[in-house]
Amino acid sequence: MKINQNTVLQGKRVTLVPYTSAHVPRYHEWMQSEELQRLTASEPLSLEQEYEMQRSWRDDTDKCTFIVLDTERWSGQACGDEDCMVGDVNLFLTDTEDPTLGEIEIMIAEPSYRGRGFGKEATLMMMSYGMRNLGITKFEAKIGQENEASICMFKKLHFKEVAVNSVFQEVTLRLDVSDQERRWLLEQTNHVEEKSYAELKLPAGVLET
Repeated sequence: MKINQNTVLQGKRVTLVPYTSAHVPRYHEWMQSEELQRLTASEPLSLEQEYEMQRSWRDDTDKCTFIVLDTERWSGQACGDEDCMVGDVNLFLTDTEDPTLGEIEIMIAEPSYRGRGFGKEATLMMMSYGMRNLGITKFEAKIGQENEASICMFKKLHFKEVAVNSVFQEVTLRLDVSDQERRWLLEQTNHVEEKSYAELKLPAGVLET
């Protein structure tokens, strides 16, 4: 999705940046993990296929993707994005009958960053962004039944379990953003700063085309 191609969202633990070709090799490395393939219901791709996927995610109007970085490491300017990557967060706007519904996915790929609040902050930041910039008023998360940590996290973020698919062994959780939930979400993310990616990181301020 091109709307966020120059957007950086900087929080306390995590910084969200657009998914560019520079991130692909690290992402590809992550997705060789059988555990991550299982948790994300993904098939392993070749590196070239991963580059094609990155281009489609950038250009498609129904997907919004950010790479999750470690704010402390990244803001120190000591390392490039690829050395600070911990995961990704996605919004899929695939319901043609309801453009206000977004399916959210979070992956903390680096095991040492799990259980430390990185996934929670990244999810809240993406939900706030989707609500404010994409007109999302309903969020769904589809999670494998074995992924108890992720199910528990979404329930803490006020999601309710609405369906179980025993064939795919998948749980669907949902949050309808009422006025009260909107206020809560904005309060949870009022520390987040929005910045320009081109000015912060890319050489000569050039965006990918």
